[in-house]
Amino acid sequence: MIDRADITGWVLAGGRGSRMGGIDKGLQLHAGVPLALHAMRRLVPQVGCVAINANRHADDYASFGVPVHPDSLADHPGPLGGFLAGLEHCATPYLMTVPCDTPNFPLDLVSRLAAELIARDVPLAMAATRSATGMQPQPVFCLMSRDLRQSLLDFTASGQRKPQRWAELNGCAWVVFDDESAFANANTHEELQALQPVSDPKPSP
Repeated sequence: MIDRADITGWVLAGGRGSRMGGIDKGLQLHAGVPLALHAMRRLVPQVGCVAINANRHADDYASFGVPVHPDSLADHPGPLGGFLAGLEHCATPYLMTVPCDTPNFPLDLVSRLAAELIARDVPLAMAATRSATGMQPQPVFCLMSRDLRQSLLDFTASGQRKPQRWAELNGCAWVVFDDESAFANANTHEELQALQPVSDPKPSP
């Protein structure tokens, strides 16, 4: 197994938030807590250290008490820009990425990805879920070797932007999680509202 101390957790909060009108999605509240902070707290027990990838409001993210790093590519290339920034700042053998907008990802996410990565002897593992149409990749939930930095540099330099394609080129272990709802994300205000915990009704007097 991979020791959790050998894994840097990386919360991806560098997106444009276009489907929320361009606001900084990681700072929107979920159960009273910014989405990125909620994701960070869920990731902390699973890894050795944590940092945040953000391209705006760096001071707000820094208030969470962890390092904050922007994309290293200027054209907002999507998740792979966050992956690359993580690999450039990663001081441990492995990097674990999670998006800021999926507040209920599994508490055994990292351990299961790590186990399959070692069992399959591959440099990265990604999450997937089961759906009515078969396996649904969740490629932004990725555990990867720090040694993949040059591969990702070459891939993005060629103009390609799809995490799943890059993963498959390097040999990827897919780990299927049965609870599809754990990977529900908030791309819109309506989806964020749907993820809010339901308060227990007050008893009648």
